[in-house]
Amino acid sequence: MIEKNAKIYVAGHRGLVGSAIVRSLEEKGYTNVIGRTHHELDLTNQADVFRFFEEEKPEYVVLAAAHVGGINANQTYPADFIYINSIIQCNVIKAAHDHHVKKLLFLGSSCIYPKMAPQPIPEDALLTGPLETTNEAYAIAKISGMEMCKFFKRQYGDDFISCMPTNLYGPNDNFNLETSHVMPAMIRKFDDAKKANAEYVELWGTGSPLREFLYVDDMADACVYLLENYSGEQHVNIGTGKEITIKGLAELVKKVVGFEGEIRWNSDMPDGTPRKLCDVSKLHSIGWKEKVDLEEGIRREYEWYLSQDEKDLKK
Repeated sequence: MIEKNAKIYVAGHRGLVGSAIVRSLEEKGYTNVIGRTHHELDLTNQADVFRFFEEEKPEYVVLAAAHVGGINANQTYPADFIYINSIIQCNVIKAAHDHHVKKLLFLGSSCIYPKMAPQPIPEDALLTGPLETTNEAYAIAKISGMEMCKFFKRQYGDDFISCMPTNLYGPNDNFNLETSHVMPAMIRKFDDAKKANAEYVELWGTGSPLREFLYVDDMADACVYLLENYSGEQHVNIGTGKEITIKGLAELVKKVVGFEGEIRWNSDMPDGTPRKLCDVSKLHSIGWKEKVDLEEGIRREYEWYLSQDEKDLKK
C-alpha cells in the first residue's frame, strides 16, 4: 500500500496524460506529488536527472514524459524521436533503480503493436510482427522503455511496471488542426462551424474506420490503480474495449457541440488503419473498469475547450 504522504514524481506533469495523473493522485488523497517543467529539469541530461533524484529522493515515479508528434513529424525526424525518447527513459529508469525507488510506472503507446496485430490487440502481440513505418522510431523507443522495466525487474527485482493506454482525450488536449488527433480536431471544427453558421463541416475519409477512445481521467485512475495493485512483469493495456466508427464519433461530437449543419466526407483523403482496439481483459481481471462513457467524455472535453483562451488553444 502506498502511504498518502509518499513522495511521487510525475515526469511530464503538464501534458494531457501527466496532468490527469496528478489530478487523480491528488483526488485520491496523495499529498506529496511533485513535478518539474522542462526548463527546471532536462530529462535528456543524465547528470541533471541523477542530481534531481539524489536531492528529491522520490519514492514512486510515473514516467509520462515523452517527445511526441504527428505522422509528419515522426516521418521527418525519426532520429530525434528515437534518441530523445530513449535517453529520457534510460536516464529516469536508471536513476530510479540507483536511488531505490519503490515503484515506477512507465507509459507506452498504442503504436508499439505490430501493424497487422490481431484485433482486439492482446498484450502478448508485442514484438510479433513489423511496426507501422510512419511512427516506427517512436514505437521502438517506447518498446525499449517497456522492456527496460521488465528486465530491471527480472535482474534486480525492481518493482517497475508498464501500461499501454489507448487513444486518449480530455482536458489539456491539443486542438491545433495541423497536429491534433481526431477527437479534438472534430470538436474544434464543429465549434468553429457553429460560430460561423456554416452549412457543413468537411471531414477526411469515409468515416468507416473503427476506433477506441478513453477519457484521460479514466486513464489516470487506471494508472493509479495499477500503481497500488499491480506488480506483474507484462505491461497492461488501458482502454474501454469498446469501439465506434469515425462516422459515429462525428455524429456524437456534432450533437454535443450543437452544430446543426451537415457532415461531408472527403473520400479522396485517407481513412488510416481500418480497426484499432485493445484487449482489456487483463485490466478487467485486475479489477479496474472505466467510468466515463464516450458522450459524457466528449461533453466534458468540449466544456473544457470553451473555458480556455482561444489563442492558447490554437497554437
